[in-house]
Amino acid sequence: MMISTKGRYALRVLIDMAEHPSTDNIPLKEVAERQEISEKYLENIVKDLVKAGIIKGLRGKGGGYQLNKAPDQINVYDVVCLMEGTLAPVACLDAETPPCRRMSDCRTLSLWKGLDDAVRTYLSAYTVEDLMQKKSDGFDYVI
Repeated sequence: MMISTKGRYALRVLIDMAEHPSTDNIPLKEVAERQEISEKYLENIVKDLVKAGIIKGLRGKGGGYQLNKAPDQINVYDVVCLMEGTLAPVACLDAETPPCRRMSDCRTLSLWKGLDDAVRTYLSAYTVEDLMQKKSDGFDYVI
């Protein structure tokens, strides 16, 4: 599994907006500059985030975007799934796919279910607020 730039950039946009809170709308141009991402590319990403209700946007003079939820209410798994579609490791575990006729005899199904559960559990344990926290790289030992 590989998360696309769309999924990764969506998280970066949300973190950026959370780290630069404002009562005014945040112009996408500012986010694009801070994150060094094409504004045109971000337009597609924020469109999906607005449609999902994660952020809200306003066009025109004074327009821009704001988080529509608190950073601790924005789950990483939900954002990544929104951007990527499914994260299921095999088609038979995708909710949009009809059940496989061989599921009852599949020797590898439990393996794929375990992987799917591990990914879901891991990503669901994080929110945008968690990602805002700067972690030490472990090389802070001083003699």
